[in-house]
Amino acid sequence: MDFKTQVTELVTAALNENESLFLIDLHIGVNHAIRVIVDGDQGVSLQECMRISRAVEHNLDRETQDFSIEVTSAGVGEPLSQPRQYIKNIGRKLEVTNLEGHLFSGTLETADQHQFTLQWKQRESKPVGKGKVTVSKTQQLTYDQVSKAKIIVQF
Repeated sequence: MDFKTQVTELVTAALNENESLFLIDLHIGVNHAIRVIVDGDQGVSLQECMRISRAVEHNLDRETQDFSIEVTSAGVGEPLSQPRQYIKNIGRKLEVTNLEGHLFSGTLETADQHQFTLQWKQRESKPVGKGKVTVSKTQQLTYDQVSKAKIIVQF
């Protein structure tokens, strides 16, 4: 079994021990530098990152193949990449760029395995007469229409 396959199986086994966790990215770089990014339905604790790291590290033989390993949680500023991340962030503000380059910014109202819905308020000219009126807008997108999506952190 090659190194990448072995690491992938070990990470998968470690994640399966806690069903609220899921893999965002697994990268093996130069000199077998392993980088694992995980997320969780209720977030990811430092203890979980350490547990995953140890599960991989203790089952690889450094005598056969030297390596380094880093296990981190997906950061707040990281783009969303999986439907499960959208689902866990329902109710939060989201900034989405679609494949045509249009930017949408609103509250993530709904999300499932195939699509999500953003809602926001916008000022528009009145249909009759002068002035502006505030209207609610909704945009439904499928994940394959998204170029980039990030949570907007509010303080």
